[in-house]
Amino acid sequence: MHQDDAASPLLRDVPAPPHDGPAGTSAPGRGTGPGADARTAAFGWIDAAREQRRRAGLVRTLRPRPVDSPLLDLASNDYLGLARHPEVTRGAAQAAHRWGAGATGSRLVSGSTELHARLEAELAEFCGFEAALVLSSGYAANLAAVTALGGPGGLIVSDAGNHASLIDGCRLARARTVVVPHAEPDAVGKSLDGHAGPALAVTDSVFSVDGDAAPLRSLADACRAHGAALLVDDAHGLGVLGDGGRGAVHAAGLAGDPDVVATATLSKSLGSQGGVVLGPARVIEHLVNTARTFIFDTGLAPAAAGGARTALRLLRREPERATQVRAVAAELHQRLSAAGLTVVRPDAAVVSVRAPSPELAVRWAADCRDAGLVVGCFRPPSVPDGISRLRLTARADLSPRQAREAVRTVVRTAPAAC
Repeated sequence: MHQDDAASPLLRDVPAPPHDGPAGTSAPGRGTGPGADARTAAFGWIDAAREQRRRAGLVRTLRPRPVDSPLLDLASNDYLGLARHPEVTRGAAQAAHRWGAGATGSRLVSGSTELHARLEAELAEFCGFEAALVLSSGYAANLAAVTALGGPGGLIVSDAGNHASLIDGCRLARARTVVVPHAEPDAVGKSLDGHAGPALAVTDSVFSVDGDAAPLRSLADACRAHGAALLVDDAHGLGVLGDGGRGAVHAAGLAGDPDVVATATLSKSLGSQGGVVLGPARVIEHLVNTARTFIFDTGLAPAAAGGARTALRLLRREPERATQVRAVAAELHQRLSAAGLTVVRPDAAVVSVRAPSPELAVRWAADCRDAGLVVGCFRPPSVPDGISRLRLTARADLSPRQAREAVRTVVRTAPAAC
């Protein structure tokens, strides 16, 4: 199956803009009749798409977060509770004061500083890789890695449950892409059979929808049997899995291997913003010269780099944070399951609770918020299997009392159909 055949529902289900019909006619909704304003008609198709979302119960809106909200937030990705840690915010502020509010340009022009180099060296050493390259976001890091390592004549084998950033990287790469069933190393091997050129298997380490982990060792074995490389998005593993939070790739014993590349985000466990690609030095050098989201983008802001460096130092000093977030996730799972809800066993910090329908998932999340608890709400087209869920993210700084209250709220507000 090609990537576009089973692409991220985030993109697959977006209605395509209407096009002109037969000669002399126009697509519906363009408003080209007498008196129509051509400037308004240019985006007339958006109104139809909006109505389609409304009827399907899939309208999304922005909800600004107040600076001091009284709500218990289990929707964020602040796994280790470091986003507002005074040392981290101070590190970010000091970096901005010293280096400026922005990087001022591309890393290849004026935007590369000593701060970036130090952060890269520290991330590489912590995660067990030879080299690292930081970018403006985790999304940009995945686009950089996949497009730079998947070129003409190459083959990319992508897990069906991968994050949208990996899927978009596959779409932008000029390699042939094949999508395989979720977490099936044998399917990866079969897809690689007979391919003589460069090949790359890409997978999340921990999948963001259900929080389940990929079988990294088996995937690496399948790749090595065919001379292929393995690219792992460790966004949900860094800071949570492995020795002291060194990530899922490190935990699998693959960190530093010459045929393994990892990406991660600085915006989850490290409480900052940005992304990183980790791998052999020759891979990182290749990205510096070919990855468009690195070459043509402004460098990571100094404040984000400074905050991430400080958070990494805190994680080194307090490795128990990684252990604690896993313990909190296990407790949430146990209590929610005991209450009769359908909950996937978490392999990291994500705790996923099945909902009966998209509409009920939205109502359930709203009822939780009204009761003082913020949870994530995943529904089509954001989920690959069409199953709606509430997503709770465990935090290392969540107290036992807060965990119990969160479970009580989710259970009390659950739809009768659960």
